[in-house]
Amino acid sequence: MERRRVVRAVVVALVTIALTVGLGYGVSKAVKGTEPVASKTSGVPIMVPGNFTELAENVRPSVVNIQTVRTIKGDGRVFRHFFGNPFGKGNPFGGQDPFEDFFGPRGGNGSPEDFRQNSLGSGFIIDGDGYIVTNNHVVDGANEIKVKLADGREFDASIVGRDPKTDLALIRIKGASNLTPITMGNSDELKVGGWVVAIGSPFGLEQTVTAGIVSAKGRIIGSGPYDNFIQTDASINPGNSGGPLINMKGEVIGINTAIVASGQGIGFAIPIDTAKSVVAQLKGNGRVTRGWLGVSIQEITPALAASFGLKDRKGALVADVVKDGPADKAGIAQGDVIVEFDGKEITGSNDLPRIVAATPVGKDVAVKLLRNGKAIGKNVKITQMEDNVPQIAKAPRENKVGITVQQITPEIARALQLKNRTGVVVTAVEPGSPAEEAGITRGDVIREVNRAPVKDLESFLQKMEQESRQKSILFLIHRKANNIYVVVTLR
Repeated sequence: MERRRVVRAVVVALVTIALTVGLGYGVSKAVKGTEPVASKTSGVPIMVPGNFTELAENVRPSVVNIQTVRTIKGDGRVFRHFFGNPFGKGNPFGGQDPFEDFFGPRGGNGSPEDFRQNSLGSGFIIDGDGYIVTNNHVVDGANEIKVKLADGREFDASIVGRDPKTDLALIRIKGASNLTPITMGNSDELKVGGWVVAIGSPFGLEQTVTAGIVSAKGRIIGSGPYDNFIQTDASINPGNSGGPLINMKGEVIGINTAIVASGQGIGFAIPIDTAKSVVAQLKGNGRVTRGWLGVSIQEITPALAASFGLKDRKGALVADVVKDGPADKAGIAQGDVIVEFDGKEITGSNDLPRIVAATPVGKDVAVKLLRNGKAIGKNVKITQMEDNVPQIAKAPRENKVGITVQQITPEIARALQLKNRTGVVVTAVEPGSPAEEAGITRGDVIREVNRAPVKDLESFLQKMEQESRQKSILFLIHRKANNIYVVVTLR
């Protein structure tokens, strides 16, 4: 009996080993490069990445190292920026500038000579004609640009076009043969949790390959009006800027652009679908033309949603309308909430600028909006955006009233550069008051109270008396050429 048990145990062990070897062999055959492999541990499915070797070998010839040189004018300020002032704002030696003792006064004969500042970045080849995509901040202000290919060849490059608003640039090298263009992917198809690979030159370490996953999509990091970043934990460092973020098919789905300096495993890439249209315009025209609606918008906070009687916070609140702009001509008004533009749903205020900007100039667009709780439609003809036109008015902090106001005099109007004198100007805000908590500041001009126009001091006082029993008051405030809505919650 004992002998049978031993034999049976040996047989079971051999079968187990055979199954294990067989499964292992099956996995190695299934991987073949980069295909994820599904396995099970304790009944829980786990997606395990395969070998990144084949993917890296296929993509690396398309990735380049970019070296730039900028000439910095030497007037002493460069040294202050680099070293900082160890004495803070004051100078124990009595001078206005502690560096004057060493370099002389700024702008004087003692100014140091100009010097060359070197920096590094990455990029990737998009066609056989030598066009290369990178970040704008990699080449901005560069006097010289050198591109080093994966095979060691070096070429001088010139800037074809730049777009600071999306931090994208297109450069070109000439005379290069046997280039390997990268394969474009589709960033809209990305799923959070999917594996990605970053390739670039962090700290000048060329052709560095790092892997991670898509941590999030649609990140807003405050870099500009068209924020829509892919967040990844693939290791990204200075020098990776402009390099590609690759999916498991070997396609570029993002351009590595930014990192959180104080964090680890938090990097951001521009979606390739955003870059495609920008790069196409840079290649064709050397610049980017964007559509313009002619409104300033702000995010719908819970307090604003309650004040406007909205069921939810979806959409973009129109804080201001540019006179004679496309929106004004179409009948879009201040206080409207845009919920759909050209068939695309506007879930948040950050959606609208990106969609409008990508709309062809001259196109007639259907716009759906909410006005006083009712859904209405408008047709707008999009015109071209000018660079100096403000697009977003960000809402200040919300929360009661503790303000002193006065009539707008001609002197005040000139000081605040007001084109009209309607409303009242805030001359003081009580510390700790609901108004201060809401973000109202000295110099703000109140143009409306609970959607009713304020012409002068008398009309303001009358309106405030009428609204004194309300739990909150909605103000339309003019501040530094922008209009914004502010909700003050009364205690």
